Amino acid sequence: MPKRPLPRVQAAIAVIEQDGGYLVSRRSLHAHLGGCWEFPGGKRRVGESWEACLKRELREELGVRVRVGRRLACLRFSYPDRQVCLQVFRCRVISGVPRPLASRQLRWVSARQLKRLRFPPANRPLLEALTRRWRLPRRGRRAILAV
Repeated sequence: MPKRPLPRVQAAIAVIEQDGGYLVSRRSLHAHLGGCWEFPGGKRRVGESWEACLKRELREELGVRVRVGRRLACLRFSYPDRQVCLQVFRCRVISGVPRPLASRQLRWVSARQLKRLRFPPANRPLLEALTRRWRLPRRGRRAILAV
């Protein structure tokens, strides 16, 4: 009997940097990969742009409005039960104070502290880039990751 293809999940995630720290959230224990830390964001709806997805997700999850900047990376990863495609964008909070509305906890962490937290395997290339002190590209430069 042929294997069924794995469900594909498309999600947008935000790298929000402020005062030398990155904003990360901790997943609910009952979620897929529960208890892991992650960069904020979420699943894209059918027909939704990546920018609209991030704005909606960050409003729902953190209670903030953001300006979505340039795309930093496209991360692809296969878990045993699904394939994920993560589009990573630099974002800036333009109003509101981040609150953990849909997660267990929020934290601002340095690049060095990122190494100590447990993240989903799909995030590894992004974590490596951030913890090696690579400069993430600003305007006019190409994405640093295409995995």
